[in-house]
Order: sequence, then C-alpha cells, then structure tokens
Amino acid sequence: MKKRILIVDDEPNVRLGYRITLETEGFEVCEANGAAEALEAFAAGHFDLAILDMRMPEMDGLDLLAKMRVQHIDTPTVIITAYGDVPNAVRAMKLGAIDFLQKPLTPETLRRVVDDVILRHSPATPERDAFYRHLFAAKRYINRQDFAAAKEHLVHALDINPNSPEALNLTGVFLEMREEFENAKGYYGKAIALDKNYEPAQQNMRRIFELFNFGSSKEPFNLGN
Repeated sequence: MKKRILIVDDEPNVRLGYRITLETEGFEVCEANGAAEALEAFAAGHFDLAILDMRMPEMDGLDLLAKMRVQHIDTPTVIITAYGDVPNAVRAMKLGAIDFLQKPLTPETLRRVVDDVILRHSPATPERDAFYRHLFAAKRYINRQDFAAAKEHLVHALDINPNSPEALNLTGVFLEMREEFENAKGYYGKAIALDKNYEPAQQNMRRIFELFNFGSSKEPFNLGN
C-alpha cells in the first residue's frame, strides 16, 4: 500500500514541485492550500506524513500543528521554512516537529528527509541494523515526548557506535528538548569534532549560540538524517 503524504502550502508552484518529487518515488500525494483545507483532509482520511509550510496566511505551520495535536491528529510532521528561523524551537519540538527543512529545497533533500521520517514511524524489522533501529526508535519516541524510552534507545545506539555524529546530534536534540542546553551544546560539539562538515550539528550549535548571545534563534532546528 502506498504511503500517503499531505502537502500544506499556500503556493501552488511549491506544492506542484513537492508533488512531482514525491510521486516519482511512489508516494500518494494530496495537497492543501492552508490550514482549513488541511484539517478537512485529516478528517477525511489517514496520512503517513504531513509537510507544513511555516509561513501561511491566516494560520502558520506551528499553529496548524498545535491545532492538529489538540484534535489528536498525531501524523508525523515536517516543517518547511523560508525564513531560516524558528522563534520558539522548544514549542515546535514539543509539538512533534523535530524535522525542519529550509527553502529552497532540492528534490534530493526532500526525498531523503521524507524517507527518513516514513522509516522512523514504520514498525521495526529484524533486517534493520541494530544501531539504526535504536536511532529511529529514539527519534520516534522523541516525537511522542516519551523521554524515558527515547533515552533508553539513545544509550543503546551510543553503546553500539559512540562515534556517530548522527547519534550524538540526536542526543543533543533530546537534551535540548529537556531544556538542558549546556549538555546539548556539549553533544553538538562532540558531533562536530568527529565530523566538522556534519551540517545538522553545525546548525544546532549556531542556533544555541545565537539564542543565548542574541536572545533569538536564527537557524532552523536540525534533527539530521
């Protein structure tokens, strides 16, 4: 059965670009031009993933996500921003949006993140490598705000591969959601020390630096892929 994806964006050309990219990968894609249409679509059927634009008329992506959670719509969600900032990253994370992408998107980036989110929310299979099984489980539990379970899987992942920039970055994400900012910064730093070109940790480190030095966050939260 095809995985169903809902794209919510007020720009028709943007929706079309995402649709072409994802339909060629075998996904079933539906569109909504704003929050009202999106909520109607959720009421009409199940989706495996929602892609929400951050800035839309009437209701932005985070407000739509908050409304989804109030209505018990727990669809995994990616936030798209053209502005390079998430003013309240902690609020966004606690709503489950720990996947952010910045416009303009390349088709490759969109495909990679969508595949990661779909896999993360799929049942585990015996064929999956143990490290990635724990890593995907940790991401899934972070989305659900089940921090005890997320911590357990992060510990297992780091036991298997303590030198994984992705696992270290995700541990930083986990700690940041718990508002343990200094510890989070330490794990982002460890990820960067292992791979100076690992962009998710670089972005997260920059955002924390700007948050505490300038009072605002100017970089999108980056979970990594």
